[in-house]
Amino acid sequence: MPNLTHRLALPAFTARNRVFMAPLTRMRAAQPGDVPTDLMREYYTQRAGAGLIVTEGTQISPEGKGYHATPGIHSEEQVAGWRRITDAVHEAGGRIALQLWHVGRITHPAVHGGEPGVSASALPFKGTTRIQGPDGNLISVDAPTPRALATDELPRVADDYHRATLNARAAGFDMVEIHGANGYLLQQFMSTSSNHREDQYGGSLDNRARFPLEVVDAVVDAWDPAHVGMRISPMIKARGLDDSDGLEMGLHIAGELNRRELGYLHLAEPDWDGGPALDDDFRIKLREAYDGVIIAAGNYTPDKSARILRAGWADAIAFGRLFIANPDLPRRLAVGSPFNELRPAVISGGDATGYTDYPSLIG
Repeated sequence: MPNLTHRLALPAFTARNRVFMAPLTRMRAAQPGDVPTDLMREYYTQRAGAGLIVTEGTQISPEGKGYHATPGIHSEEQVAGWRRITDAVHEAGGRIALQLWHVGRITHPAVHGGEPGVSASALPFKGTTRIQGPDGNLISVDAPTPRALATDELPRVADDYHRATLNARAAGFDMVEIHGANGYLLQQFMSTSSNHREDQYGGSLDNRARFPLEVVDAVVDAWDPAHVGMRISPMIKARGLDDSDGLEMGLHIAGELNRRELGYLHLAEPDWDGGPALDDDFRIKLREAYDGVIIAAGNYTPDKSARILRAGWADAIAFGRLFIANPDLPRRLAVGSPFNELRPAVISGGDATGYTDYPSLIG
């Protein structure tokens, strides 16, 4: 039976283990320009023991930015910064995928020269983002009502994903992951709570899935199916989104990704982020819909990981907060070592404190 220490064959490469690193927003890119830094290189290289690192969400365009000091993949300087990181991770024997991110409405006019964010529909919602305050410190602010993307704008946004994928290839990444989860733009199109459109991108399940799948096709066109994964989070209730009827959409997207033979499906489970726990019936249906590599994420413990892997409902487990505090997490899991304690106050923004100063095992 597979366990976390076993290798895993993905279509694009073989992972050294099944302990993957989940995408984690850390907000330490250099300003101005949202450029990856040498400190970020140290952070990711420390965690190169993962079977696969999935980077923090990385904006595909200036329009896609929602949080202060998050990195991008749309400028030459950003590509060069990421290249230094991927080279270091590869030198350390690791594999790394770039998460392609457009936040949609989870943003603030201060980030966009006074312009509102964009979304599937112009609906008010309760959500916040984090921007730089007048004193230079991070502050949480309400994300105001977005502007609905016009139908004829959607090809432009899909092109941004295509271009970002080409840039990720130039930056040396092993794969890209499309962020279709956690209440951001693509899930805003998928969910009935955020999509009230009356064109071909709204209404029915097929219509609400249309734009996310057009993005998938644009990204695949820029590389190939084997080097593309996608993250989804059906049933999540976070960042102003209520996706309580999202199980049908999740299974539909999974089936479409299976038909396209994508490199993996990354399931972000909702119970850690404001939603209900997924039951085993959904896991069985998801495996029936998608027969490729499934990555499960959502506050997993070693015991829960073992159960899900043994059942065949996932092939790898992505850890988030445990990987923040334990840069050598795969080794700790393999030997049964205690975990470092997470320091929540220094997760977002700042310097090396709470970022690269967590200790690894000695010897």
